[in-house]
Amino acid sequence: MLNKLSGQPESYEKKALYRFGRTLGAGTYGIVREAESAAAGKVAVKIILKKNVRGNEKMVYDELEMLQALDHPSIVHFVDWFESKDKFYIVTQLATGGELFDRICEYGKFTEKDASQTIRQVLDAVNYLHERNIVHRDLKPENLLYLTPAPNSPLVLADFGIAKMLETPTELLTSMAGSFGYAAPEVMLKQGHGKAVDMWSLGVITYTLLCGYSPFRSENLSDLIEETRSGRIIFHDRYWRDVSQDAKNFILTLLQPDPADRVSSGEALKHSWLKGESASDRDLLPEIRAYNAKARLRRGIEIIKLANRIEALKMQEDDGEDIPSPADMAASAGTAEGEGETEPFPSTSPNGKSSPGSPEGTSGGTKKRSLSKIARGSIFREVVLAKVREVKQNEERERIEREAREKSTTHA
Repeated sequence: MLNKLSGQPESYEKKALYRFGRTLGAGTYGIVREAESAAAGKVAVKIILKKNVRGNEKMVYDELEMLQALDHPSIVHFVDWFESKDKFYIVTQLATGGELFDRICEYGKFTEKDASQTIRQVLDAVNYLHERNIVHRDLKPENLLYLTPAPNSPLVLADFGIAKMLETPTELLTSMAGSFGYAAPEVMLKQGHGKAVDMWSLGVITYTLLCGYSPFRSENLSDLIEETRSGRIIFHDRYWRDVSQDAKNFILTLLQPDPADRVSSGEALKHSWLKGESASDRDLLPEIRAYNAKARLRRGIEIIKLANRIEALKMQEDDGEDIPSPADMAASAGTAEGEGETEPFPSTSPNGKSSPGSPEGTSGGTKKRSLSKIARGSIFREVVLAKVREVKQNEERERIEREAREKSTTHA
């Protein structure tokens, strides 16, 4: 009755069942937070601001329908959903075992055979989706998580925020999707894309897993498009001489510039490399650890962007109780990585270690206020730089698309 009087939907009463914790991520439409309930234990709650999807509510309902229909051991499970007058809440299984590359770096040894079985788990999940005409569209190592810290934990595919259910198996999508470095060329060129984009992304992941660096290393969009369109995949002898030819063949079937030439998920599952018989026992960890160290540097910048995104969401939100401050968010992120620190961004001190701040739950004091100023300054600088890069990339994209259209017209 109180909910109705306050204008809250009937399902809002479910919110009381969850105790919210640290922030796990932020995107265009809202944030993801860890929560705990007596019935489900620890879960992940995606909180979407309704004003951000006004007119596109179908996108949220489509995601809900899709998640509820999925049941696979290598895909995060749907738990529940509810809404308030200004937010949607989507509750899913929480993967607590860490990201793919972080977890691998904890192993004493990781071989090509281990890699083949890891990729097989991911491919099983992708094939399950493709059989149901669902395209994930954002396959990348950050979305491949271990369900638990246990050594035998399954690897699960997460983040279905931009996944799409196709009307027909051959339907082509035209919206931009995916992440820089993992998106297929047809996505970047807006030529229309389907299930084949997931296979391309899996090819990039497999390549990186086996040598510790990406097959495509361009840092701007125009160069990346040209690099991916060329179809020239190089296996540098220094890193690949002990990797089986079978593995290289598997990667080449995935990294075909023309999506029509790319292997399907069902065909890829039959590849001999996934049986592990031809894979070598060479330890891949030194290269993977070097890759992960670079990834952590990039993640420092991402934390700044994440804090900025959360601040923007907080500013536009009427009821800010679900949206933490950037400092609180960063403190949670530090604790989540086992560092036990509340400093919002990676330290630049000579020893590479951050200075500990106020423990979570304390008043914060002068230290917390100074960190907030540091955060705001870093955020402002990063936003300006990001905006400049975005404008340049948009100009480059428009130029490339214009040239592509002119070439196709000339050839026609």
